[in-house]
Amino acid sequence: MTPIQKESLPIILEGKDIIAQAKTGSGKTVAFGIGVLNRLNVKRFRIQTVILCPTRELANQVANEVRKLARCMHNVKVLTLCGGMPYKPQVNSLFHGAHILVGTPGRVLKHLSEENMNFDDVNTLVLDEADRMLDMGFNEDIQSIIKMMPKDRQSLLFSATFPEDIDELSQSILNNPTKVSVISKETVKIEEHFYQVKDENKTALLPALFSTYAVKSVVIFCNTKIKCDSLFDELDELGFDVLVLHSDFDQKERDETLTLFANKSYPILIATDVAARGLDIDDIDMVINYDVAKDAAVHTHRVGRTARAQKSGRAVTFVNEYDLDNMDEIQENITYLNTEKLEDDLSFKLDAPYRTLYINGGKKNKVRAGDILGSLIQEVGLQKDDVGKINIFNFYTYVAVKKEVEQKALKGLENGKIKGKRFKVYPR
Repeated sequence: MTPIQKESLPIILEGKDIIAQAKTGSGKTVAFGIGVLNRLNVKRFRIQTVILCPTRELANQVANEVRKLARCMHNVKVLTLCGGMPYKPQVNSLFHGAHILVGTPGRVLKHLSEENMNFDDVNTLVLDEADRMLDMGFNEDIQSIIKMMPKDRQSLLFSATFPEDIDELSQSILNNPTKVSVISKETVKIEEHFYQVKDENKTALLPALFSTYAVKSVVIFCNTKIKCDSLFDELDELGFDVLVLHSDFDQKERDETLTLFANKSYPILIATDVAARGLDIDDIDMVINYDVAKDAAVHTHRVGRTARAQKSGRAVTFVNEYDLDNMDEIQENITYLNTEKLEDDLSFKLDAPYRTLYINGGKKNKVRAGDILGSLIQEVGLQKDDVGKINIFNFYTYVAVKKEVEQKALKGLENGKIKGKRFKVYPR
């Protein structure tokens, strides 16, 4: 077990309320997921658990993790309700019922307000990444949702940081909670570096950072969508394979971007803080704060994208002359490193080991990962090690293959069949 699982799971299984401090990637979803399923009465087809998350990405990841944990149980229905997704299909899904609800506060409250569901049977409430939800202004929505729940319930609050408003929130919703913190045990594996840099020199330093630390996977955070897009153009012109993610993307575009990055088809992701939470990838070598975060909490969330799942990581922050006066709020006693010690090794190649193919068939077409893997191995002639992650959505699928066999896999799937059917296949 991870530290947060070891410390929190026994308390959760006893049915007690808990307020736990742990960063994303620490294994907390498994901890509260096991607790939720342990209390579930599958025969009673009512909403018994509500899990609130700050973003769509995190809600989808939590829902998928709970579904995996629930495979040993029969007919557990987990429903996701998030903003930015079509509303009417959610209403139809609620009409058919669910056991566990995972969603963002705004959309959950909207469905409650329009009486598309009720929480009369809820026995467990989970607030995941509560500090981020408060940062995003969800406090009033959360309080409104809680008023519609039975008071006799178990409440579990997880947060990466403990600002004052977290204490206020916990006092209003938790009943004599046990406090657990393992954050100090987890953050020591992140090596942080700070560089004083003029804005106009930041991009030029990135290739030297990549080669000096021999990174394979990196997330670069910018404070604005405009900066993300301009940095994307600059790195693309320098010949890097790069992705960008911000709030202008619709859900399908977000899903594709995160899938391509997670399956190692692209080595660089540029993002605003929309990706600071819910980026569930275990082996990001480096996080770069191209722009200094607006406060210490956001900085912590960004840095927490690396050193996940018991691995080490590195975080780099570029600090310009306007940021210096505020850096004490980010971290005390900062030592700035000399940029001249960064070596731009032109022979270093930051490349991804995989490429991704898009297949226009998914769960609704009864396509399964085993069907695709079977076609690639038996019909196309690939080795099992040539195939990476396979991500199946409702109407389409992404499959990662080693870049050396991309064309062979593409042509083989185009000319062959999956589960006896022909599907269109495109490179991504």
